[in-house]
Amino acid sequence: MRVSLPLPDQYLTPEDLVALLRLPSIETVYQWRRKGIGPRGFRAGRYLRFDPEAVRAWVESLTEGAA
Repeated sequence: MRVSLPLPDQYLTPEDLVALLRLPSIETVYQWRRKGIGPRGFRAGRYLRFDPEAVRAWVESLTEGAA
């Protein structure tokens, strides 16, 4: 099942993930990163960014096991 998650064409910030996924706080994104369970991100200097396609793939991987 393909999940339709509307994502922009630019790299996403942690704040973008909070808004898109309706997370309780930005700390959730950082906890996922520390635990290695969230979408794969990368550092651009001191800034954390996420590829929209990596986020989409991560969400799809979560929905494959659910149902």
